Order: sequence, then C-alpha cells, then structure tokens
Amino acid sequence: MQDVGLVNTALVLLGLLFAFLAGGFWIGLSLVAVGFGAMLIATDVPIGPVLATSVWASSASWTLTALPLFIWMGEILFRSRLSEQMFQGLSPWLNRLPGRLVHVNVVGCGIFAAVSGSSAATCATIGKIALPELKKRGYDDNLSLGSLAGSGTLGLLIPPSIPMVVYAVAANVSILQVFLAGFLPGLMVMLLYSGYIAGWSLLNPGKTPPADPPTSFSERIRASAQILPCILLILAIFAALMFGLATATECAAYGVAGALLLAAWSGTLTWTTFKESLLAATRLTGMIMLILAGASFTTAAMAYTGIPAALAEWVEARHLSPYTLIAALTVMYIILGCLIDGISMIVLTTVIVLPMIKQAGFDLIWFGVYLIILVEMAQITPPVGFNLFVLQNMSGRDSFVIARAALPFFLLLVAAVAIITAFPQIALFLPRLAFAE
Repeated sequence: MQDVGLVNTALVLLGLLFAFLAGGFWIGLSLVAVGFGAMLIATDVPIGPVLATSVWASSASWTLTALPLFIWMGEILFRSRLSEQMFQGLSPWLNRLPGRLVHVNVVGCGIFAAVSGSSAATCATIGKIALPELKKRGYDDNLSLGSLAGSGTLGLLIPPSIPMVVYAVAANVSILQVFLAGFLPGLMVMLLYSGYIAGWSLLNPGKTPPADPPTSFSERIRASAQILPCILLILAIFAALMFGLATATECAAYGVAGALLLAAWSGTLTWTTFKESLLAATRLTGMIMLILAGASFTTAAMAYTGIPAALAEWVEARHLSPYTLIAALTVMYIILGCLIDGISMIVLTTVIVLPMIKQAGFDLIWFGVYLIILVEMAQITPPVGFNLFVLQNMSGRDSFVIARAALPFFLLLVAAVAIITAFPQIALFLPRLAFAE
C-alpha cells in the first residue's frame, strides 16, 4: 500500500510539473510549486522554514561565485574579434588535413570552449566567421553546419563549463574535480569529430575543395600569433586548476581579467560592449540561480515524500547491472533533451537519479561528465536544441535540416558515452592525479 501511495504521489507531482511547464511558467517557479505540492501531500512540517533554509543553502555558497564570473568571461569574449583571429590563426595549420578547413570548426570551438563555458556562445562565436568562409570556399554545407553544431557543444564539456558548475552544486561535489574530469573526454570528443570529418572527406573527395597554397612555417607562426594570448589564458587557467594554485572561483576571476585584457588588445573593449556583456551575464546568472533555488526546495521536499529513497531501493531490488542502468538513463536523457534545456535537465533529475547512481556504485564525478555529454546531445536535438536555433539564425537554414546535418555528430556523442562508461578512467584520471594524497 505504501508503494502505491508513493507512485500516486510521484504521478501527481509529475503532472503538476508538466502542467506548469506547459503553461509557460518559469522553470524555477514551477519547481517551487512542485515543492509546495510535495510538502502538502507528504508532511505536516511548516513549509516556510524549509523553503527559506533550502533556498538560502543553495544560494549562499562560495562555490557559486564562480558561475557569474565564468558567464561574464564568455560574454566578453563573445563580443571580441576572437572568431576572426581563430580562423586566420588555425587555417594554415589545418589546411593539409583530410577535410581541410572544416577542422577549424572543431579546433576553434575547442579553444573557445576553454575560455567560455557556454555552448551557444561557442557555436555563435566560431560560426559567425567560419560559416561564411567555408561557404565562400566551396565546402559542403551539411558538413560545415553539422560539424559546427556538434563542435559548439564542446562549450559544455571543456572547462570552464556553466552546466558543470550547476551539476557540482546540485550533486554537492567538487567543482574543481568535475572541471578536471571534463578535459580528457573533451579532447576525446574533438578527436572523434575530426576523425569523422577526415573519414567523410576521404570518402567524398569531390565535395572537398582543393587545399590553399602552402605556407611557410614562419608564415604559420605569424598567423597564429593572434590567438596566442587566448591559448596562454587557457593554459594558465588549466595549470592553476591542475596544480591547485587557485580555486575554481579564483580561476574565474583571473579569466574575467584575462578576457578584458584580450578584448582591450583586440580593440573591441568599449563601454557599450562592457555594459552589454555585464547585463547579459547578469540575466543568465539570475535565471540559473532561480532554477537552482527552486530545485533545492524541491529536493528538500522530495526527501519528505520518500520517493528518491524508494526509487533507489527499487533499483537495488531489480539487481540491474550498472551498464543496464546507464543505458536506461541514456535513453531517458535523450528523450528529455528533446523537451527541455540542459540546465533544467540537470536540476530536475539529480534529486531522483543520484540515489540510484550511488546505489549502483558509480562515481559522482564520473557521472557529472556522463551527464554533461547527454546535455551536449540536447543542444543538437530538435525541437529545442539551442545550437540549432543559433545556426538557423546564422545560416537561414531550417533547424530540422541542421539537425539532420548534425546527426553523425550526435551519434559520435552516443559513442563517447559508451567509451567513458567502458573506460571511466578517461574522466577520472586527472581528478585523481590532482587530488591524490
């Protein structure tokens, strides 16, 4: 009877959440409403103190100060000439590879991801120069669009990453360790993307334009000098994280200072761009903080219902193998990614999923990387994949056409999930190395 009651409670709360979301309510406020419903159904505990305590605990966190700083850093660089410098600096080095300048999408997005933290900003920054240049030189439109849509998602996996901060707070794990765990999987995804581009080009030689005239080594170095400051900023942040020289929050502050210097050096730091970047970062931070506050209250309320503990016990009773559980969660997250954005996926599911993950014996740092890759998939799945909308506005192509072009890169992300599940050390090597006693 108790199990039936829990199922009914879960269905009522799920229906309440979908009703609010379908009604166009903000996600943060919808979560608060679901928390109220859970408290009213499950307990006589006064709601006010639980709401106040949980919201305060979720927002009064020193760890969270890294969030607005990393967002601001990406907004500053988004308004700089970095995309133009990236294309000019990388083209001479990648021009001789199979696939030639399409690799600029992958490498350029990987570099910008390491100073941004946002998938949409990464996609838009590289795309605003790369897409017109590739089209002008006669590269295949589908490969250009698909590779840019897929590579733009690297903004979520390669630190600093905004969803990684959100996950670390929601799961109560170290931001620093989650950041470090993302580096090697991020490089692995870049290699998968470049490998596909090279393979496709070798199979379709007629669709790849001829290489540009060869350039000397000194000419390549001069072209790359424009992106050297950005690379130095990335290396400095990585070194500080890896060797424990600074916390994630301190690295975020250094990153903002570095981004301001880069923007000033490129001549794009004006009062207008400064103000626009600050306002955009404030709006996005406010939205994320409201979602986190609502999720924190819902988490506290759900504990009173007993649903998370019951689900963990249910998983244990079914004796599901770890791989079966991960396969089921992967399907669930792919479906969710078609309906809601990535940050909402994280905060809506951690309260339910984390007890099951702990029960199955998975490392929560590893699970953070797994979850971020699933969130990457959501960025390129219709109808709400945000990278698809970014590229639709930039290219004039329909978002479903872009989604078809991005399908091979979506499948490569599925392969990445399988690889890190089979070889979790890819994600855990750097955190364990840095935090080894």
